[in-house]
Amino acid sequence: LDAMVPALARAESKAAVPRRLLAICNNLGVLPWRFFPSAESTGFGYQLSPYLEELRAHRDHFTVLSGVWHPDVDAGHPADNCFLTCAPRPSSGGFRNTISLDQFAAERIGNLTRFPSLSIGVNIQQGQHSLSWTSGGVMIPSEDKPGEVFRRLFVTGTPAEVAAQVRRLAVGRSVLDTVAEQTRRLQREVGARARARLDQYLPGVRALEHRIGQAAEWEERPKPVVSEKPPTDDLPTRDYFEKVRLMYDLARLAFETDSTRLVALMLDSVNSPAIRIGDETMSDSYHAISHHGRNPEKLRQHEVADRMQMRELDRLFAGLKARPEGAETLLDRTMVLYGTNLGDANKHVTTNLPVLFAGGGFRHGQHLAFDRERNYPLPNLFVNILQRLGIEADRFATSTGTLRGLDLIA
Repeated sequence: LDAMVPALARAESKAAVPRRLLAICNNLGVLPWRFFPSAESTGFGYQLSPYLEELRAHRDHFTVLSGVWHPDVDAGHPADNCFLTCAPRPSSGGFRNTISLDQFAAERIGNLTRFPSLSIGVNIQQGQHSLSWTSGGVMIPSEDKPGEVFRRLFVTGTPAEVAAQVRRLAVGRSVLDTVAEQTRRLQREVGARARARLDQYLPGVRALEHRIGQAAEWEERPKPVVSEKPPTDDLPTRDYFEKVRLMYDLARLAFETDSTRLVALMLDSVNSPAIRIGDETMSDSYHAISHHGRNPEKLRQHEVADRMQMRELDRLFAGLKARPEGAETLLDRTMVLYGTNLGDANKHVTTNLPVLFAGGGFRHGQHLAFDRERNYPLPNLFVNILQRLGIEADRFATSTGTLRGLDLIA
């Protein structure tokens, strides 16, 4: 009723409206000279590049970055696993990855939602690629079946299935309790060096026990109900962009229902075949097209794919903007990071990374141009992201602070 509006407004103002992160890595990137604005066209009055013209409707809702990199992240294609970790030297012998941005945040705010985070992908080469990594440098597999992601998010099992899952979780916790007791006994019998290793191990066990307990609580709560129909898992790998669209939609639904606030999405273009775009199918794999060697036909097909990447982002932004959340929109509350581990896939270089950053309540509409010869640390943006999520952090990985020139809306 109209008479209730003031009271409802007061109640809403007290409620904590969540902030979220969708991090997307297209591991073959885009043609840089079609993506970046000119080096002279900077700030809020910059001229949109050919690719960014596809996003014109949202120019005040995103910032484009040039001249950024992950310091000392080399190795070409394998650097995709470091897109959210920023771990240097992935090509070196004995390399071990570090914690990814989404998991760093999940350790601090993941308890607020049914799923601490979601790691999803398109055409993922399982066991080889993922954006999500634990504090111990262990890969978290990406789910690339849209139907399975939908079922995890929104399909509640029968009472018997729920009870069975709770029992499985309880057994898992009891096993950890047993291991913990054996570990405590072992601590009294080993030397200082071994005790130091155990001191590193035990916090991870305790964290897992805590998350198992939380998972058991969520199992007994019904999942949200959505009107969308479950997507199919039968799409062939050549329907790459249909899968991209489905994963974007699932991320949006996960945020709308507050099922999670952290989504990491790997677009595994390297592992994609000759993809289909409209009525055209590429003459070769996505990977082979990216190694164009300035071949005119490969460049043409690459641009077709790149423009479709931008059009799917346009659709994602429009969908987030169309969902009101209090006095704001879902895009206002959601940070969308779109980027790549390769500045130029044709040359395998990992400098001058094409990056877009949208939403989240920042003052957008600008081109932040950094030195394209001596690049600026992209991990600085990750510090801004963590702080916007409400996490106290002044450093992440190889950052040197927060990103220069990126301000919050007053």
